Amino acid sequence: MNGGRLVVVGNGMVGQRFLDALRARDPGAAWRVTVLAEERRPAYDRVRLSAFFDGATAEELNLHVPHEGVELRLGEPATAIDRQRRVVRTAAGEYPYDAVVLATGSYPFVPPVDGATLPGVFVYRTLDDLTAIRAYARGRRSGAVVGGGLLGLEAANALRLLGLTTSVVEFAPRLMPVQVDTAGGAMLRRYVEELGVATRLGVATTAVRPGPDGAVAALALADGTSVDADVVVVAAGIRPRDELARAAGLPLGPRGGVLVDAACRSADERIWAVGECAAVDGTCHGLVAPGYAMAEVVADRLVGGSATFPGADTATKLKLLGVDVASFGDAHGSTEGSLDVTFTDPATRVYAKLVLSDDATTLLGGVLVGDAAAYPTLRASVGGPLPAPPLALLAPDGGGAGAGTLPAAAQVCSCNAVTRGDIDAAIADGCADVPALKACTRAGTSCGSCVPMLKQLLDAAGVTQSRALCEHFDASRQELFEIVRVRGIRTFSRLVAEHGRGRGCDICKPVVASILASLGTGHVLDGEQASLQDTNDHFLANLQRDGSYSVVPRIPGGEITPEKLIVIGEVARDFQLYTKITGGQRIDLFGARVEQLPQIWRRLVDAGFESGHAYGKALRTVKSCVGSTWCRYGVQDSVGLAVALELRYRGLRAPHKIKSAVSGCARECAEARGKDFGVIATETGWNLYVGGNGGFRPRHADLFATDLSTEELVRYVDRFLMFYIRTADRLQRTAAWIEAMDGGLDHLRAVIVDDSLGLCADLDAAMARHVASYSDEWRDVLDDPDRMRRFASFVNAPEVPDPSIRFTQERGQPVPVRGGPDGAATGQRQPVVLGLPAVPR
Repeated sequence: MNGGRLVVVGNGMVGQRFLDALRARDPGAAWRVTVLAEERRPAYDRVRLSAFFDGATAEELNLHVPHEGVELRLGEPATAIDRQRRVVRTAAGEYPYDAVVLATGSYPFVPPVDGATLPGVFVYRTLDDLTAIRAYARGRRSGAVVGGGLLGLEAANALRLLGLTTSVVEFAPRLMPVQVDTAGGAMLRRYVEELGVATRLGVATTAVRPGPDGAVAALALADGTSVDADVVVVAAGIRPRDELARAAGLPLGPRGGVLVDAACRSADERIWAVGECAAVDGTCHGLVAPGYAMAEVVADRLVGGSATFPGADTATKLKLLGVDVASFGDAHGSTEGSLDVTFTDPATRVYAKLVLSDDATTLLGGVLVGDAAAYPTLRASVGGPLPAPPLALLAPDGGGAGAGTLPAAAQVCSCNAVTRGDIDAAIADGCADVPALKACTRAGTSCGSCVPMLKQLLDAAGVTQSRALCEHFDASRQELFEIVRVRGIRTFSRLVAEHGRGRGCDICKPVVASILASLGTGHVLDGEQASLQDTNDHFLANLQRDGSYSVVPRIPGGEITPEKLIVIGEVARDFQLYTKITGGQRIDLFGARVEQLPQIWRRLVDAGFESGHAYGKALRTVKSCVGSTWCRYGVQDSVGLAVALELRYRGLRAPHKIKSAVSGCARECAEARGKDFGVIATETGWNLYVGGNGGFRPRHADLFATDLSTEELVRYVDRFLMFYIRTADRLQRTAAWIEAMDGGLDHLRAVIVDDSLGLCADLDAAMARHVASYSDEWRDVLDDPDRMRRFASFVNAPEVPDPSIRFTQERGQPVPVRGGPDGAATGQRQPVVLGLPAVPR
């Protein structure tokens, strides 16, 4: 068969891929195609469904591409296949065929428990499902997900984004039991629970219990406990949609699915099946990559080719609840004689495992949790020799797992079967960036997990890479800063309309928000700017793991009067807040609900406090020792300088948070050399250090200038900060900024001291504008009724507190019971007990 009437049943991701593949091979439209789709919307990206709750629209998830000779009939599902008459029936009529491709996908499995059909119980499969969940969840407080696999964790994140207290119930003893091992599951559970999602593992759901209104109210579990839930999402697995084939008398696989051979052809030579509904040699594959491979095979066969199914690549890489998780190859080490090499770092919460052959020379598979940077190279190396020593491969930065070590036959993109040789050939033909490689080879156009490797292969080929901020802006952060500054742009919408494309994303929106704030374009919660902010900036407070917020008033230099200390104590007592003195010499007040924030701020502002900007990418603190005022070793007034510096740079928005310190002598009690900029007193002035921090890679700051007067010091710090704000990349700390700078510290010194770029007057003026325009963000909210309306737990009941935030007492202070590993199951937080003998009084 090389043409005729073709009926495609289903228009999901795999069905659409089949249409694309067929028309690429059949541009003359020898096959006249009718597509019968059950949903009333064309194909969309189900892999990115959770993006719907992050603001993505149905149009942005759309995958449908119209093709000549293809008629798409939406909302018209097939009801039967008459193999004798060779027609496919629907409720609207009959469609004759010369060939049929079944791409009906799968349906969610709902365990047969009492109450599964109650109002408030949903599955997580289609955009219509998500729309219904979002509508029903409005005004409700708690949600639960039945199933802790890939889809279950996606659903949990969706409920969390809707503001619900969220729990996950999984029958297996770990999360993602198919993809990760026991240790990886334990690390993943730690991440998930720290985000406030409670987990109940190793226990079955026995019933869904109704409340007084007849809607869902709780899940009953097999261990006799229950989980409160106003919304329940079932994500307990999928089953192949094989009812059409079954009714037509076609053989099915042992566990369902249309039984097909390596050519994806059923027992009827005119009927083919692809995707989750197909059982290739008896096995169904529930991932998109094998489905795409099947689509390519059938498209090739229909134009006279001889392609066969190459086997299923079950590798997966996802960011679940903000956590990188990857699994590839023989992740569980089921190969006889296989060896495991593991790396676990509880401090950075990274787990990695490689499964090797018995002679430790061949990579068989692996698991990555917390840091999946090495995934593209490792996945492409499965079945071949190790590209580097195991310990180097498991290093957090990917170590020696460079793309340049891969052989030409290594598969870079499993979704589209693209090898390194294909990528190298495309680069040789002139592809000079990732979009060009995508267009030429289709690599990176499906799940996107291989995109980092495409960049590595371009680097390995010596191709200069674009510094584009994201897909919506070709400019870098530095270039965007200059565009906004020079052209006087004050809104994201104007910037993206004139210098970008699309609607923006979670990369560019906060970056532009920071740039606008750095240039003093108004309060961060005014108008359009409010929608651009990161999580903490939305409410000018730090979101904590239990859903409450912490409040950190500014205490410049750590200096505070007794009267102000008393006010903080009274506020903490009256609002029942947990108090903690931070490492930056401030007092953090934990446990505030959204609706309490303005009330707390009012008390603090009236007492002379202001926002400490602990929630923002801004100056946090300037720490100090007591200096010459009290210390017998002090040679300068470190407290006075710290206070002056903190008040000067307060509210200064930057690519990343900024911390500082001033030490009154070389004994360094303020730890100034561990800060973004630090000052140490000398007998004749001040030594300035820059580029230290306590981030992921702690480092000491470098000595920038010595024996400075106070005037010189302030001038150099002004320029240092403004130059950093203008030229650093997104989320780049000062240490990494200086390390990446061409010429490093010497170049920085030439710019700031010698004015080698002629920028100093401009940098000085920019800092002067910042100092003159500073306004306290807390006070500004309190003085504006429109801004105040944001601060409510429930939009339709602004005075009602969030009941899901609960506390118990520990060491005389309130601590949360929601979200902890033990509190998730018992409602109690277990205190740390060291088992040390009592100290005699």
